[in-house]
Amino acid sequence: MSKKPVILAVDDEKDILYTLEAIGNAVGWKVYTENNSSMAVNRLKALKPDIVLMDYHMPQQNGVITLQKMRTVDYRVPIIVLTVDERQEIADKFLAAGASDFATKPIRVPDLVARINVHLKLAEKQREAQGRAVVTKGINDATLAMILEYAQDAGEWFFVEDVVQGVGLAYQNYSEVFTALLIALDRLVLVNDYGKIGRPRNKYRLK
Repeated sequence: MSKKPVILAVDDEKDILYTLEAIGNAVGWKVYTENNSSMAVNRLKALKPDIVLMDYHMPQQNGVITLQKMRTVDYRVPIIVLTVDERQEIADKFLAAGASDFATKPIRVPDLVARINVHLKLAEKQREAQGRAVVTKGINDATLAMILEYAQDAGEWFFVEDVVQGVGLAYQNYSEVFTALLIALDRLVLVNDYGKIGRPRNKYRLK
């Protein structure tokens, strides 16, 4: 990406916004902040950011509603939800509303920077693939390309969990990665790993 990435950070805690601005300055991103979730949608329209960081708990408006409204404005921009609540049912609600990923609070700088870089790379691949059809619901060419790139670099057998961790996606994206692997099977070899205990698991390598 040639231009400096633009990030919209939405949080009602001033300390968090200050931290996100400081991270952006250190890494080379331009971070714009908004402490009002109701106003965040208007900021999204005006800024057209490359990434949105959004707090799960906001006083003015339910986070899921805010996310849904953002998606009516921009259905492509990666939206990373910041949360202290890692329950699967919360993750499912936000994924259904259009969240791209999750990052935990308190903020862990290396993890957050890695996640943002992953989604900036995904967005770049999506732009390169613009005009091409989505492969299936929830799986686009950019996601598939990143998984195949991981498979090529891995060089050995790997599991779905390895891809989720290696590519840098959140654990909530497990099913999305699994579906993408199934789509890519014409380029992958699949075998069952029976291991020593438990049910067999699928493992993959590039043909």
